[in-house]
Amino acid sequence: MQQITGVRTQIPPDSTRLLDRLRLFIRSQNLSWHTEQTYIHWIKRYIRFHKLQHPDKLEARHVEQFLAYLAEYRNVSPSTQATALNSLVFLYTRFLDIDLSGMEFKRAKVKPRVPVVFSPAEAMAVITEIEGTNALLAKLMYGAGLRVSEACRLRVKDIDFEMRELIVRGGKGNKDRRTLLPGTLNEQLKDQVEFVAGLHAADKARGYGSVYLPYALAKKYPNAAFELAWQYLFPANDYSIDPRSDAVRRHHIHTSSPQKAVKRAVGKAGINKQASCHTFRHSFATRLLEKGYDLRTIQELLGHTDVKTTEIYTHVNNAGGRGVLGPLD
Repeated sequence: MQQITGVRTQIPPDSTRLLDRLRLFIRSQNLSWHTEQTYIHWIKRYIRFHKLQHPDKLEARHVEQFLAYLAEYRNVSPSTQATALNSLVFLYTRFLDIDLSGMEFKRAKVKPRVPVVFSPAEAMAVITEIEGTNALLAKLMYGAGLRVSEACRLRVKDIDFEMRELIVRGGKGNKDRRTLLPGTLNEQLKDQVEFVAGLHAADKARGYGSVYLPYALAKKYPNAAFELAWQYLFPANDYSIDPRSDAVRRHHIHTSSPQKAVKRAVGKAGINKQASCHTFRHSFATRLLEKGYDLRTIQELLGHTDVKTTEIYTHVNNAGGRGVLGPLD
């Protein structure tokens, strides 16, 4: 039986290890699990770069050296360098209370990228090549603009058939949002809920049936973990062991399952694009823009903090000569 991935492990509150204390501090700030993983990853790389010296023995110039190394020798993208910078700023200014102002370092070169987008025919061709649960996940990514992790983590209670909307909880930046529920998926989703209900009943009959609850909800609502509403809409095939409590639970499907399915389907459909699950999300935004929906609406549905992030789809929508017909046409 495997251990559940994607949930926080328990840390002794009196631990003196730097990374343990940092993790506990990150959690006290209510940052997401993904943010915790990202910060720890870059801080570990920073410490290794400086030959395992403790960060409080290092200064702003050491941060500059690491960031310059990423740009000059590792050739990372501007966004990757910015993520590393954000991680180290959090470490020093928020956790260690050390000032990093006045830093100067080589910035990674900006490399404008236009998102890869499926045409409507390509999107449906890919979905047609996918079977079972992964096909429904792909339809949700394309029809509701979900990230693959958001689709996999949906719970039964997150579907509102009456209001025709999906509730995305703990998305990027640990933010909640509402997005549309494609009406064409109503019956399939109701069938999926019915399947989850049967599976959940069978799990309870075997002495299991509890599910992971975020934050301290398990203590506040001790029976909620056994309720159908809290069960994952796309449960894993097997039980897993919760690393914090050793409880045996059924977690959600792993993101690698739809990712591999989409990758295979793109090849089978004969589409020569560097496409992935995220291409469905890009395609969702582009289709809405083509239909004349305003950027603010699309921004809210995608959960972008800044409308500038959403504006990239205007470049996608203007592609192909910006609507201009060339001499041969």
